[in-house]
Amino acid sequence: MTSTSNKTVAYFYDPDVGNFHFGPSHPMKPHRLAVTHSLVLNYGLYKKMHVYKPYRASSQDMVRFHSGEYIDFLQRVTPMNIHGFSKSATHFNVGLDDCPVFDGLYDFCSMYTGASLDGATKLNHNTCDIAINWSGGLHHAKKFEASGFCYINDIVVAILELLKYHPRVLYIDIDCHHGDGVQEAFYLTDRVMTLSLHQYGNGFFPGTGDMYELGTEAGKYYSVNVPLKGGIDDPSYMQIFKPVITAVMESYRPTAIVLQCGADSLAYDRLGCFNLSTKGHGECVKFVKDLNVPTLVLGGGGYVLKNVARCWTYETSILVDTDISDELPYTTYFEYFAPDLCLHVDSIPRQENGNTKAYIESIIRTTIDNLRMVEFAPSVQMHDRPPDFIKKEEDEDEKDPDERDPEDEQNARVEPDNEFYNGEKDNDQDVAMRAT
Repeated sequence: MTSTSNKTVAYFYDPDVGNFHFGPSHPMKPHRLAVTHSLVLNYGLYKKMHVYKPYRASSQDMVRFHSGEYIDFLQRVTPMNIHGFSKSATHFNVGLDDCPVFDGLYDFCSMYTGASLDGATKLNHNTCDIAINWSGGLHHAKKFEASGFCYINDIVVAILELLKYHPRVLYIDIDCHHGDGVQEAFYLTDRVMTLSLHQYGNGFFPGTGDMYELGTEAGKYYSVNVPLKGGIDDPSYMQIFKPVITAVMESYRPTAIVLQCGADSLAYDRLGCFNLSTKGHGECVKFVKDLNVPTLVLGGGGYVLKNVARCWTYETSILVDTDISDELPYTTYFEYFAPDLCLHVDSIPRQENGNTKAYIESIIRTTIDNLRMVEFAPSVQMHDRPPDFIKKEEDEDEKDPDERDPEDEQNARVEPDNEFYNGEKDNDQDVAMRAT
């Protein structure tokens, strides 16, 4: 595997995860994952990564954060028996417009959560420097209920796994919506700092994320919120993002990062009101990658399918340090991108940028002032580390800790290093599609 930065990238994709359907009028389309994966393959980006069919999370994995009653409900409820679970459905906020019951709901949760957990485990064992799971990043789910299209909070489950090996984890959320579920989960601890940049005000979902939601008890000042107004563009976003991230890194010194890349902050999203381009969104990913901290990269929101696929494909290329053409390669989904048929589309602002220079300066100043209250790189007392939730066939103690790419990791990949080749008989695309 080659990369100009010599970073090892693990990419997780379950071939079934894009086959689920929330309903004909629902804005969440898991099919966006299949379209993204098709572009990643046809751009040849798989050659720069280790591609894995990920682990599927068990109920035991999920109850590390969620209640057992809630997980049991998700396992048993179906569109056919939902009426028999009406009281439970109301209690768990499932079965309504935002969080419908659909065929395979629990399996879908198991797939996207397992991929995030698998990525965290590989980061813990130094198998990779960056782990990518575009199916994850569902940041609204709460301990006892679904919320905002999110049923299981794979982010929290993955961070809990990272905390077994990492004293401090930084969570960064660039979704248009506030990462309320993740903030709530870690509101009382300094082991995780949550940083969310999001639209706030005028009843915008979920209604949380005020600048003065700072955390409490041991977690006071470890929740960082950057509330933004509609219409923010690339220059304004970068004016805030870079100094805030820099200040967080200087004060908190995380040993692992989880980056949620919700694409509903792009221009023209059905539910978001920002005006970021794919290049602006990708610049955030590049800035975090260049921090050289082990990073789990996740998806999230995004409700214009073709724009989500463009964005996450471009960001995959950034993470593997590979320039790709603006001209889209031919894929099964080529017509989805008409009439532009290109990776980057110029965005004409659909609303005025409500983030004035004075407002931006105020946000930066207040955020950095709050960060001065953070204990510098808070330490963790010695404790017994819980076992990994993903069981390895080989006892971890028997492995050579200096071996970067052990044989069992090679065998777990969707494709071995020597499966693809370049030449006049190159069948990469066909073989790649069969492999997944």
